[in-house]
Amino acid sequence: MRDISRREILALGLGTAAAVAMAACEGTGGAGTGSSLEKAEVRLIGDGSTADTGKQPHQPGKPVPLDPGQPPPQFVIFSWDGGGEVGNGLFPRFLQLARDHGVSMTFFLSGLYLLPESRKFLYHAPNNNIGDSDIGYLTDGHIKETLKYVRQAWNEGHEIGTHFNGHFCRNKGSVEHWTPAQWQSEIDQAISFVTRWKSNTGWVGEDPLPFDYKRELVGGRTPCLLGQDNLLPTARKLGWRYDASSPGGTQVWPGKRQGLWDLPLQQIPFPGYSFQVLSMDYNILANQSKNSTNAPSVNYPGWRKQATEAYLAGFRRAYETNRAPLFIGNHFEQWNGGIYMDAVEEALKGMADEKDVRLVSFRQFCDWLDVQNPRVLEKLRTLGVGELPAAGWNSFFKQI
Repeated sequence: MRDISRREILALGLGTAAAVAMAACEGTGGAGTGSSLEKAEVRLIGDGSTADTGKQPHQPGKPVPLDPGQPPPQFVIFSWDGGGEVGNGLFPRFLQLARDHGVSMTFFLSGLYLLPESRKFLYHAPNNNIGDSDIGYLTDGHIKETLKYVRQAWNEGHEIGTHFNGHFCRNKGSVEHWTPAQWQSEIDQAISFVTRWKSNTGWVGEDPLPFDYKRELVGGRTPCLLGQDNLLPTARKLGWRYDASSPGGTQVWPGKRQGLWDLPLQQIPFPGYSFQVLSMDYNILANQSKNSTNAPSVNYPGWRKQATEAYLAGFRRAYETNRAPLFIGNHFEQWNGGIYMDAVEEALKGMADEKDVRLVSFRQFCDWLDVQNPRVLEKLRTLGVGELPAAGWNSFFKQI
């Protein structure tokens, strides 16, 4: 990748606003917008759809190992499958919420959300027909909105991962049956759609995404939490650091699978029931309205309260005991009157101001894990769900 001069930038139709990087002063953690800005050179990549603008703003300070006897922080990771703006205002709503509370999140961008439907013949999904997609394609206007908020998200310190492309969960074409080589094809195409959106749309005057996606991309979540076993060999070969696709995890400290941090959605308490529910909006919906996304509105107040309390119950169980990280998955959807968006917002507000709580992205959490003493992490993994060290944290770690 070579440096591109300002004259070349303008010749490619890149707006003046994008001819300089918005390199905000690095904060101590979470997202923010109030920092001073400095001009820096932009190096366009490929067709100018993406650009190297330097170090990502608003990142936490360098992670450090736990001190002897120090309780681990309570990590909470809010993540979003799809990462597209479809005109309901949810992407900017949660970017604002993150700014208000100093939070970093992970957005698992679907590659097809940057591919116009008129160019769907470019997508060759494994075991499916050319151009097929179970999530459809965005309008041109919504693609532009998605680009706008993905730019903003990265500049405000959030992580951009992948949710792959066509979201196939059924029949023979399901991702459940894909081979490692087919996962490689899917990933290659997802990267291509993100890094060549200018070529695919013809919108050469639009600003680039302000990151090198091949370097940025270090993890993802598969559609419907399927296919992880065959994805992992490919992800490891690509140098990914984690995968968030495992279903039915529990609130314990994570380990690695095939060299990647395995960061699953987790079983959390479901108020009013003896069973637990997966820590994702759709799974709560499935237990409330039996998969209906437009159930009778008379149920909404009770379901909203129940969903909020489920997230907070999972948080409290970990925070007051083993401090296992809490992973929460969401979609930018208005299912059942938008109650799940309200629930996750209220839950986040209830967690953000507690002592020793860190609301971070998956990438930032991996940064912390990677600097810890492996024996400390191994010891943490001996604590079961809701288990507090019997003699306190100081005594617990002295036994290492």
